[in-house]
This record gives sequence, structure tokens and C-alpha cells, in this order.
Amino acid sequence: MSELIYEYFTLLELLLISANLILLAFSRPLLQLLNSHHNENGQFKDRLHIFRLFNLLVLLFVVINALVLPIAEHSRVVGILTSILIVYLAYLTSHLLNYFIKKRFGKQREVNEKAVLSETYNSRVLSLLSSLLLFVMALIAIVQILGFDSLLEAGGVIGFVGVLLALTQGAWAPDIISGLVILNSKLFNEGDVIELNEGSVPIICVVHKTKVFHTELLNLVNNHRIMLQNSNIRSHIIQNLSRFASAKGLRESMEFNIGYEVDEERVRAMFDSAYQRVIEDADILIEKQHPLEVRALAAGDYAVQWAIFYYIKDVKKLLNTRQLFLSVILEAARQHEISLATPLLHQGAQRSADRQGRLKAEAVSPR
Repeated sequence: MSELIYEYFTLLELLLISANLILLAFSRPLLQLLNSHHNENGQFKDRLHIFRLFNLLVLLFVVINALVLPIAEHSRVVGILTSILIVYLAYLTSHLLNYFIKKRFGKQREVNEKAVLSETYNSRVLSLLSSLLLFVMALIAIVQILGFDSLLEAGGVIGFVGVLLALTQGAWAPDIISGLVILNSKLFNEGDVIELNEGSVPIICVVHKTKVFHTELLNLVNNHRIMLQNSNIRSHIIQNLSRFASAKGLRESMEFNIGYEVDEERVRAMFDSAYQRVIEDADILIEKQHPLEVRALAAGDYAVQWAIFYYIKDVKKLLNTRQLFLSVILEAARQHEISLATPLLHQGAQRSADRQGRLKAEAVSPR
């Protein structure tokens, strides 16, 4: 059996077959190692399928080269299969280089309670340059293998690719440049909580990953993924809630409209009692060493707008903390018999009319 194998396959071909069988068997853990942000239901599966497809094509190339081509002598087929092998090697080398570049120049961060390697400006630039260099080298090799012997013909093919890239640069260049600007300016990092002003309702989300053409965000409200072009992100007003202006943490606020019939002392007593209950609750993750701030923001025609201010550092629990705090305030308002419903203007007018009627009645009544 071994003599029959050595009759048809050389030592190099046997090494290629063995290496590809090993890569095919361990393709999943290998790609998981090279891609820190792997997703079993998304882009990771596509990369895994492409990787395995190249493995099968190389195996097919070796078998055809050993068994069929010595008889058929189809030189064009040899060139095509060799080109496929070059593309596969460039693809594998690109992944390996990007992995080592990210490991050397990337930064380790915690995203969704997992330590991952995230891109930096230096790692992204080096990855793009290495991928571009591999692409040019693979293109030149394929051009030479397919029979373009003269530099004029090879240069013509490369020039055509250059013209194609120049004509389509409006579709890909702004996103790549914007991605580099985001990484270099440190507008936000992976794992940061940001507030995105998209439409009438702001979106609070966690930055999952900044890629070449787009940035992936995880919506904290609906627990789904948002993908925005890098060039589109720079046109939005973005509030980075993970970057505090002071060591106290993020200064959060809640506003309430309370009628004029409730005096300031009762309002402050209600908020103070609610804050005492919040301090005793371990599930409400505010910075409890700082006192609650109660402020009157505006005096309208029918109500006073009150606001409370507190501090929080675990911004990923921002929405949960806000909801729990609000429920405590609602309970305190019921206990203090204070309505948090905005008073209606006609009710204020009716009370004013009743007051005037009482004054007139007191004026005409005998003493």
C-alpha cells in the first residue's frame, strides 16, 4: 500500500495532504484562536466555511496534479489550481499576520465580562498594510503563473485593479478612514457605554467592535446588535457615558413635574425618604457615599419641574438602576400623598376661580 502511494505522490505532495487534513480537522479551534470576536451564528461561520473550502481545493489540486495531469498534461489547469493555492496561502497568512499584529499592538479589554484583544490605531494600520502587501504579492504571482510574462502585461493587470479601486473608493474609503480616525482619536473604545442620538429617542448601547467598514453596537434596551458605518457614526452626536468628568462617576438625573400646591419641604422629604431606601437596597448600584441632590429646574404655568441628581459608575447597569430608583420614588410619592402626574392647566384655572369666589364671598359677608 505504501509503495503504491509513493508511486503516485511525491514527499512534498504527501506533506501538503497531511497539513491540509490537519488544518481541516482543527479548523474551528484554529479560527477561534485567530479571531477573538468569534460568533458561532454569524461571520465566524462564513470564515470557517471559506477556510475549509480552501483546504478541500488544495487537496483536490494535489490529487489532480498527481493522478490526472501527468496523463492529460493540461498546463492551463495547473496554472488555475496553482493560483487557487496561492490565494489560499495568502488568506491563511493574512489571518496569521493580523493575529500576531493584534496580539502585539492591540489592547486587552473587557467586553461583556470577557477579556478580549481589541483593535488600536497601530494594529489597524499595520493589518491594512500587511493585507495590501499580501494582495499585491499574490496578484503578481498569479499574473506570472497564468502566463503574463512581460512586465507590461503584468503591470496592465495591476493597473486595471488600481483603476477599479480608484473608481470604487467612494464606497469603501470613507469608512476605512473614519474607522482609523475613531481608533486614533479614542472617541470610544470597545466595551464603552455610549448614548447615540438616533431619532427622537436616544439609544444607549455598548461598543462591541470597531471593524474596517462598520462598528457593531449592542443595544442595552432591546438586547440586539446595531451595525453602523464608520463614516455614519462620525456624523452623530455621541455621548460616551464611560468617560466620567470627575472621580464621582456619571451624574445621572430624573425629572418630575409637581404641582404648586405641594411645598418644597414636602418634596424634599419625599425624595430623602426614597433615597434612604435606595441606600439600603444592594441591587440599586448608585454611588451611595454621595448625597442626593434635589433641585428645582423650572417654574411653569401649572407645575414646578424638580430634578434629582445621583452618581453611578457601573454604567452597564444604568437602565436597571434608573428603573429600580424610579419605582422607589413612586412608592415614596404614594406614602407622602404627592401626585407625580402633571397637573392640568384647566384644573389650575378652576382652583383660581374657586379662590376668587371665596374671596368675593368673604368680602360681602357680614362681620
